Amino acid sequence: MAHIDRLTVYPVKGLDALDVDHARVRPGGTLEHDREFALLDADGERVNAKQSDRFHTLQTSYDPETTTLRVTSPERREFTLDTEAGRAEAATWLTDALGLDGDMTLDRSTGLGHVDRQSMGPSVISTATLSTVADWFDELTVDSVRRRMRANIEVGGVPAFWEDRFVGADAPAFRAGDVRIEGVTPCARCVVPERDPDTGEPTPEFREQFLRNRRETFPEWADRDAFDHLYSLMVIARVPEADREERITVGDDVVVVP
Repeated sequence: MAHIDRLTVYPVKGLDALDVDHARVRPGGTLEHDREFALLDADGERVNAKQSDRFHTLQTSYDPETTTLRVTSPERREFTLDTEAGRAEAATWLTDALGLDGDMTLDRSTGLGHVDRQSMGPSVISTATLSTVADWFDELTVDSVRRRMRANIEVGGVPAFWEDRFVGADAPAFRAGDVRIEGVTPCARCVVPERDPDTGEPTPEFREQFLRNRRETFPEWADRDAFDHLYSLMVIARVPEADREERITVGDDVVVVP
């Protein structure tokens, strides 16, 4: 049966994931703790792995109870992010570690988060999609593809590219427990999925091979007109205001609804 297989948030934009058993939907429609913090440059623009491939080389974890960011590689450091002083210290260290220029600040947003698409909500993909994409490449694993795609909601018990049905003309929605989730747009991919998530090294001909296989396996239930191009994977969704502040939980049944 279709179910929520995994919930993942990314507390510091560009850094490592935090898998959670449940996630509250924020008032802004995103998942609690997702992209809660982000490096901003002097112009207030968010900085992530598009600007520095060194993001991939940092190994980090985050404790939401204590707001502690721990770095385990390339060196061991610890920062408490609930104070301006702690965020300033982390910003200084990250700027140097990532090889960035200029004055950077680490900003906190608890109502919406520093997501790229501020009017939308969580991203959705199926476990079968990740497995299928991993099979397209000799050296990729499901976990490697998962880390490259960085989705929030992973649905199990459904076929590959199941999520593609939720965008386009007359697209349905789905419910996860008490939360209605509506597809908004396919997620056009940037350079980040082309890189090894541990080293930042590019995977040779990733984009070309991805596009070739995506064309060959594009599902009949999807609306091709909803896709500007096929270098796209996972769906960016929205949660209606009436269902915000509710929780999504791993194991919740997933039901397709009109």
